[in-house]
Order: sequence, then structure tokens, then C-alpha cells
Amino acid sequence: MEAAFQGGKEEVLQAWYMDDSEEDQRLPHHREPKEFVSLGKLKELGIVSWCLNPDDYENDGDLKNIREARGYSYMDICDVCPEKLPNYEAKLKSFFEEHLHTDEEIRYCLEGSGYFDVRDKSDRWIRIAVKKGGMIVLPAGIYHRFTLDTNNYIKAMRLFVGEPVWTPFNRPHDDLPARKAYLETFVQNEPGGPAVEAR
Repeated sequence: MEAAFQGGKEEVLQAWYMDDSEEDQRLPHHREPKEFVSLGKLKELGIVSWCLNPDDYENDGDLKNIREARGYSYMDICDVCPEKLPNYEAKLKSFFEEHLHTDEEIRYCLEGSGYFDVRDKSDRWIRIAVKKGGMIVLPAGIYHRFTLDTNNYIKAMRLFVGEPVWTPFNRPHDDLPARKAYLETFVQNEPGGPAVEAR
């Protein structure tokens, strides 16, 4: 299923290594010179993605096929913006705390845009910009965080296998089985691959 619906993906998903600036989290935070990351490199970290048609998501056969193949039985839609999210600033700050989940995090951008930051195998931040039509799956156990960009708006579909569990485990939580499984599958499976420990 990961090989399907890949056309146009670069138009709705782009990734790059982040600088170390403490400026507004909603800025792009490119390094100088810019250092882009391929979608293939993201796949090596366990991140899968698709480009879908958000204007007809209710009737989209491609989305239906992905949900069936991956067991995404639960679905809801959330708007993240100052006007629609109670305690907006506090929520945005909590989303930006580095954390992991014990299940996949699946987001499909129906409108707007935002940034998902993930750690690479050497513990460096990669920023993934997701725009309208981009669907992204972060594997269980990967350290990550989310923020809006300067447009301050995203309408996202959240998908889940079974009943949703949104519990974030802020770093460090290297003792969790999901974290150990992630390291074994995506980080330590290469000869000499570094183990990413707690910071």
C-alpha cells in the first residue's frame, strides 16, 4: 500500500534539516545552506506518506483503500487555529514538546499546512512540511513534535487503529516497548547504526 498514490507527493510534502535557532517555532528553520531530505530518507525512518484528493475525501476510493489495508477504523477531523482550538497557545506549546506515542500517528491535511519534526538516526531534527493533500504516518516509538507554520491553520483528519489513544510520552521514554521496537526496526538494523538514547 505504501507504493500506491505517490504521484505529486513532492508538492504536498517536503523535508529538510533544521537549524538550531530559538526563533519562532512556526518559521521554516532551514539551515544555511539549505539541506533538504528526500522522501526516501523519511521512509528509512519508518515514515510513510501519500498524496490524496482532500477536496473529495468523503468519497475518495484511495483513502478508503489505505484505511482498509492498514486497519484505520477510527477517523475524526480537527481544526487547529486560534479561532477554533480552545487554549490555542497552550495546546500549540504542548504539541511542540518532543514526545512519542505507543501507536502510529496518522494525519491527513485537508486544508492549511503544518510542520512535523522528527529525529533522524543521529538524533538531528528533520522538519517535514505537510500541505493540503498530504497524508503522513509517523511510526510508533519515533520522537517527534508538531507545530503550525506562520499561516496558523491546519484542518487535519486523524486516523487510528481501533479506539484512539492520544497519550504523548515526553522524552525521555526509552524504556517503552514501542521505543525499543522502533530502535530495533529502524535505527539499529544497520551495521554500526547508532542507538539514540535519552537526552
